[in-house]
Amino acid sequence: METLRVAIEWLDHFVWKSGIQIDGETVPFLVLALLGTGLFLTLRLGFVQLRHFAHGVRVATGRYDDPDHPGDVSHFQALSTALSATVGIGNIGGVAIAIHWGGPGALFWMWMTALFGMATKYAEVVMALHHREVGIGLGGASVSGGPMYAIARGLPRAFRPMAYVFAALLGTTAMLTGNGVQANTIADTFATAGGLAHWQVGLCTAAVVGAVVLGGIGRIAKVAAVLAPGMAVLYVGAGLLVIATHLDQVGPALALIVTEAFDPTAGVAGTGAGAIMVTMMWGVRRGLFSNEAGQGSAPIAHAAAKTDEPCSEGSVALLEPFIDTIIICTMTALVVIMTGVWHERHPTAIGLGAGDVGFVVRDGDGVPRPVPPPTSLHVDEGIVVGDVEVAWHDAPVERLWVDEAQTLPFTGVIDPAAKTATDAGGASRSLFADAAESGAPLTMLAFRRGLAPILDIGHYLVLVSVLLFGVSTAISWCYYGERCAHFLFGAGAVGPYRVVYVIMHFVGAVLPMSIAWTLGDAMLGIAMLPNLVVLWALSGEVTALTRSYFSRRPWLALRRRGE
Repeated sequence: METLRVAIEWLDHFVWKSGIQIDGETVPFLVLALLGTGLFLTLRLGFVQLRHFAHGVRVATGRYDDPDHPGDVSHFQALSTALSATVGIGNIGGVAIAIHWGGPGALFWMWMTALFGMATKYAEVVMALHHREVGIGLGGASVSGGPMYAIARGLPRAFRPMAYVFAALLGTTAMLTGNGVQANTIADTFATAGGLAHWQVGLCTAAVVGAVVLGGIGRIAKVAAVLAPGMAVLYVGAGLLVIATHLDQVGPALALIVTEAFDPTAGVAGTGAGAIMVTMMWGVRRGLFSNEAGQGSAPIAHAAAKTDEPCSEGSVALLEPFIDTIIICTMTALVVIMTGVWHERHPTAIGLGAGDVGFVVRDGDGVPRPVPPPTSLHVDEGIVVGDVEVAWHDAPVERLWVDEAQTLPFTGVIDPAAKTATDAGGASRSLFADAAESGAPLTMLAFRRGLAPILDIGHYLVLVSVLLFGVSTAISWCYYGERCAHFLFGAGAVGPYRVVYVIMHFVGAVLPMSIAWTLGDAMLGIAMLPNLVVLWALSGEVTALTRSYFSRRPWLALRRRGE
């Protein structure tokens, strides 16, 4: 497992931390590529995300639907399917992780990712609709589209291998980011809240996901159209209740987010002090994970919409980053920040066999850096002797205790390989400490504290939301992955892909949290690159289609027909 962790961390460093030096700090290439593409498309399309936001809302409501148009699902169902994949664990656990590592300022960079990402999402979907294949008759689906089709049909033949590379990368990413990470966070949250084993939770959620995805896009869209609005109302409603009881803190929280974006102090893990690029990186990567703009996944769902106007569905798609990041992620961040749980340490059982435990060494600046487990650690009166420290979510634990009330400090030896702690008398001991929480469990703490003045149910609301968000995301991402499998290997690959997908859901549930998230991040970043290339290459085509659509105003004829 340690070899796997080292390999994944190297890949993650290569994808997310390789870049250019500006004022002594590294600006990752992926950050530049993502924000640069969004800014380029925003300018070239004349701020389409602002000028035509209202039009997207009207189209999504079904006002201009025509059942005779080619496609498999309505505009609203396409949006719901994409939102079911987009609004997920990233909105609950991902925001908390960004704040854990980069501090409150990470949310500002999530906003920037969403603002520019709205133009990116619009362009992605316009390309997908314009170059989709109609009439393939796969498992009830009559259309198929996405960046791989845009590359294969919109670019010169020499670029076709890039379409296969993208399909392979996204199909793999679907297994990990859209599936395994969701299962992992559900399992981790239920293990924290209810003491259930990860494998037990994974088995149950895998059964639910399997029951839905075997029905294809029709069943996925119907389930998504119910789940997506319902889970958003539940979660946002709970967030609004917390904000209503902390109205005096909204202004200071927003001010903290902005100031920390440009002059960060530190996340609780101690990694963000004075490092704008660290805060930016965590905000951008969690923003990308949350709203998926630039990744090329959501266009696959939107390509199934019943329309013969690519820009019509593009206008619907630009709503996604707004709903996902500007509304829901901000809701999570405000609750985490206003309740103060983000910079606190909480009584925690330090299970040496848990995926959240690790070991760190502080560098010259006092910043903790993860290191491989040592052979053994000697502890005296709860304090580790030597340079290596025990960490929870990679944040050092200050003192270890043998009782939950933290009255008896631990003295003895920790054996990381055997995952045991033995006291001076040779007895095996359980360990407890005040530790930094992260991910969905941190969000649960925030909602529980925030709603405590009203009713002590905040953690249960988050628990239900994690389950709904995670399962709906995994369901929708299976459709993305199977479209990639079909593009690569034909219709016969779809069934086997669904089976492997369900198995990987279970595998993701039992992997350590850090490995699941890091591997998912790395694969997501790699998959994004071919999609960004085609966005730049076909930006002129998207611009021409946009000008034609909004000058012709074809929706007026559909509205008159409906009347």
